[in-house]
Amino acid sequence: MSGRHGTLYLMPNALDFGITGADEAVPLDEVLPLGVLRIAARLGHWVAESARSTRAFLKRVERVVPLAQALQQIAIVELPRPPKGGHKTVAAPDLAPLLAPLLAGHDLGLISEAGLPAVADPGAALVQAAHAAGIEVVALPGPSSLLLALAASGLNGQSFAFVGYLPVDAPARAARLRELEALSRKAQQTQLLIETPYRNGAMLEAMLASLQAGTRISVSCGLTAPGAFTRSDTVARWRAQPSALPADRPAVFALLAG
Repeated sequence: MSGRHGTLYLMPNALDFGITGADEAVPLDEVLPLGVLRIAARLGHWVAESARSTRAFLKRVERVVPLAQALQQIAIVELPRPPKGGHKTVAAPDLAPLLAPLLAGHDLGLISEAGLPAVADPGAALVQAAHAAGIEVVALPGPSSLLLALAASGLNGQSFAFVGYLPVDAPARAARLRELEALSRKAQQTQLLIETPYRNGAMLEAMLASLQAGTRISVSCGLTAPGAFTRSDTVARWRAQPSALPADRPAVFALLAG
């Protein structure tokens, strides 16, 4: 590593993004280590999934640790967003401008709207580019909704996979769920997935309609926020005792075939 280069810090964020009232309800130092907040407070350069949410994050940091410079002076650049339209062949974005502060010797934070950057969130390409440029990359400790949900589920934590979002189209979603169930049964592997909060209920209904009675389903909602909960049970018991899921809180779904 060259001593002239800055360090790329992978900065964790709280998991309560978009949850009404969470900003006031949960002090940031209850979910992030003080040492992490001190690093966040001194950084003057950021690459972010969202500049707006990053400014909100830094305001929360400042309630615990004073920022090294005024918020208006901190440089926040957003990660390039993939183009809409579903094109299969798209040129990779030029990440060189994002690395420029690091190559000039400045430390830089990479942050997503919630949880850990580059894990079920944008940022992996920037991390890869930093490694290729000989820049030190430091992942900082903080909450991951996927790992918290897996730990709370009681499902197989030795073999698991994150599959992201499922199709919105009902027949395609049902087919994908059955495919994941078959894979889970064959490998005894927990399958983790997520959905847009307002479709939480529809996802649970699809799982109960598509999966076999002995398959286990776990749902974790609003992790680390007030009112967070996890329910883990068989499909048969979910059907017998249905639960309504909030449409305004992020959820992580997990399944493990019996």
